[in-house]
Amino acid sequence: MKISDPGDVSYFRKDSLIDKEIYYREMDKLLTKQAEEQAEVKLPQGVPSNPVYLPAPHEVLTALYTAFTTPPKRSNEPWFHESLGHSIQVIAWGFFWSMVFGLPLGILAGTYESASRVIEPFTEFFRYLPAPAFGALAVAILGIYDAPKIAIIFIGTFFQMVLITANTTRKLNMALIEASLTLGCKGLSLIRRVIIPGILPDLYRDMRILLGWAWTYLIVAELIGTSSGITWFITQQARYKNFDNVFAAILIIGIIGLVTDLVLARIGKRLFPWHGSH
Repeated sequence: MKISDPGDVSYFRKDSLIDKEIYYREMDKLLTKQAEEQAEVKLPQGVPSNPVYLPAPHEVLTALYTAFTTPPKRSNEPWFHESLGHSIQVIAWGFFWSMVFGLPLGILAGTYESASRVIEPFTEFFRYLPAPAFGALAVAILGIYDAPKIAIIFIGTFFQMVLITANTTRKLNMALIEASLTLGCKGLSLIRRVIIPGILPDLYRDMRILLGWAWTYLIVAELIGTSSGITWFITQQARYKNFDNVFAAILIIGIIGLVTDLVLARIGKRLFPWHGSH
């Protein structure tokens, strides 16, 4: 029901949309009060109104622009571009720390059988645990702001990164390793001079795929602790019934992900021109 007159219901507001069940429940309360106490009450007035959950395509396209130019409802709320920038920072830091720890462990597991026996069973177990399940623990340890959100992105990509990197490392042509061993290259020198340069093109492609994986954890991650970033914007716009802005924000996430991947693919062609697929 779209409220035209809130009457004596304190939390009704003019032009707000209220579920019919709640509307008629409040009506019954006021009528009961009027009958039992012989008190004069002012009943709310409203008309049936269905919110538009699927706005027209041109409205969503318009919202892609107006979302950036429309100021927030309250002065203390962030602009849309600020929310988007905050989300990108969370993704960047979470994925950065995932690479810092995941890549070395994956290369070690793929190079040495002994390291694989230690690292991969542990990783295989934890990769099946849903990252959002660690949300409450992350908040308890890291607080309610950005740290637990970054932790969820990290957890969601780290274990997959270790296994994928190990698998990519094992695909390296054994002839290169045998030749380097024959020439006396071994240990860390083997990893630095032969293995890493040999797997780098495939590893770069794997990181592009995993970065897309990190974006899929963003919405859940930003709901942990204090809501923030693009998720906060989507939640607020849904609360205000601005579903054109909701769909626009979802589209922008997809557009950013696609453009990022295309840019990284183009960079990959420049970095590894000898490699067929990027």
